[in-house]
Parts: sequence; structure tokens; C-alpha cells
Amino acid sequence: MNDFILAIIAAVILDFVLGDPHWLPHPIRWMGWAIDTMQPRFRRISLPPVFSGALMVIILVGATYGITLGILYLCGVIHPLFKPAAATILIFYSISMRSLYQAARDVLNLLETADIAAARTSVGWIVGRDTGALDKNGIRRAVVETVAENFVDGVAAPLFYAMIGGAPLAMAYKMVNTLDSMVGYKNERYGQFGKVAARLDDVVNFLPARLAIPAIALAAHLLGKSGIRSFKTAFIEGANHSSPNAGYPEAAFAGALAVRLNGPNYYGGVLVEKPYIGVRFGRVKNIHIRQACDLMLLSSILWVGLLIAANLAVRVAF
Repeated sequence: MNDFILAIIAAVILDFVLGDPHWLPHPIRWMGWAIDTMQPRFRRISLPPVFSGALMVIILVGATYGITLGILYLCGVIHPLFKPAAATILIFYSISMRSLYQAARDVLNLLETADIAAARTSVGWIVGRDTGALDKNGIRRAVVETVAENFVDGVAAPLFYAMIGGAPLAMAYKMVNTLDSMVGYKNERYGQFGKVAARLDDVVNFLPARLAIPAIALAAHLLGKSGIRSFKTAFIEGANHSSPNAGYPEAAFAGALAVRLNGPNYYGGVLVEKPYIGVRFGRVKNIHIRQACDLMLLSSILWVGLLIAANLAVRVAF
């Protein structure tokens, strides 16, 4: 096996063991700090907002790739074993299986103890919609949707890019993803300035969001659900979403669990009408949150296996 594969396997194991403890310094927080620091400076540049925003994206993503590459080079100079160790840690930082699982289960625990107010607050940390007025059904739906969508952002896509270009490409992906989450909004403040960040995030997630569907469907089958229904729902209803990518994993989860997701939600006090996904299925129940977490974890393991198999097949063929 090559260093990429070993680093990915080790990073996934590390994520299962550690998750995202708050006492560990995290590059994603540094990325957020960099975006907050650089944004006002780029806004002052005498260019149309879309161009100054694009320039910020190019510099921050390029710098992230270059810094990661430099770190790995220096580690290799110090000792040959330090480089793969550093790559493992950096890829570990780019994925979030256990933290996503734990966040969803925390909300579930609050729902099961009927602490709806606390459940609204807790789910508000992991979704972008308004949560202050959500009922139990809205909270459950929000949790399953974010587990499905963040399976791509937090697992499938970073590992996909790690397999292609190692830790530098995985970290560059996370910078793109972080830029989108901070400036990629369609509103007056960010509509133009964050346009390139949002579009770039759409581009880099295009393949992982679709290629991950077989892993989700297979995981559903192994968990006693309908893998065929998961696969069909993903490709029939995956486009029923305002995002060009998020609908596909959501539809795959909806089909696997036989639940209805997406639909209208409030964002910043404004009702955003969105079509339902899994329109013929029923409401999300507490048990579906538990099942979605299990589906996400098994899909993650299968996804790693599929990436390794694809990598080895390419190496044999070429």
C-alpha cells in the first residue's frame, strides 16, 4: 500500500478513537480565523466584490495547499517517519465522523428526555436554518438531513481528495468548504463577494456527492434496509434541492430510512420554499436519527474501502 492509503486508514481510525476534542488545536478553526481576518482587507480592494472575493478564495486555498505541503516537506527533512505521521494527523483533522455522530446523538438524547428547548439549541449548532420554533418533527428532520449532507462534507469529499492528492489537497478542500460556510450566502452582504466561494464548493463536491451513493446504498443493505430504494431515491429525487449536491446524499438516506426530508425551512427569519425529498415516505422519528448515525458510520467505512479498491485498480492498470 502507498503512503496515501496508510495515512487515510490511520486517520479514520484516529477519528473513531478521538473525534474532535476541544482541547486539541484544530486547523479548521485557524481557517475560520484567516477568513475573518482577511475578508475586510479584500473588501477594501478597488475591485467589484465578485472579483475581490474570488481573489481571497484563490489566495487562501492556495496558501492552505502550500502551507500543508511545506509542513510535510519539513517533517520529512526532520525524519522520514514524521512525514506520514503528519499526513495522518492532517487528514484526521479534515474528517468528522465521530463528531457528527456525537452531535446527532446528543440531540437525540435531548429529544428522548423531552427537553425540546435544549434540543432546539443543540441542533442549532449543526444546521444553518432557524431552530427557535422547530417542533419535534422539525428537529428530527434537521438532524437526519445534516447527518446525510455532512457525510459528504465531513467524510466522503475530504477522503476523496486525500486519496487523489494527499493531505495538501484534503486541507485545500476544507478551506473551500469553510469559505463556503462563512461567505457563501445568497444575501446582500455575501451574494457577490462570496459567489466564487459558493460555486467552487459546488464544483469540488460534485463528484463525491454522487460517487458516495453506492456506499450509502450498500451500507443500507448491510443494515437490513433497502439499498435499491436508497439508490433509486438518490438518482430520482437527488436534484430536488436548492444545492446542486446536498440533495443526493439526503435522498440516499431518505430512501434507505424511508423518511421524508428537506421541504420548507426558515433562514434568517425568511421562509425558503424547498421541495421535499422522499415525498412518498413518512415523518422522521427518533429511531431514524439512530439509524442515520449507524448508516453514516458504515457508509464511511465502505467509502474508505471503495477508495482503496479504486486506487489499487488504477495502480494495477497503469
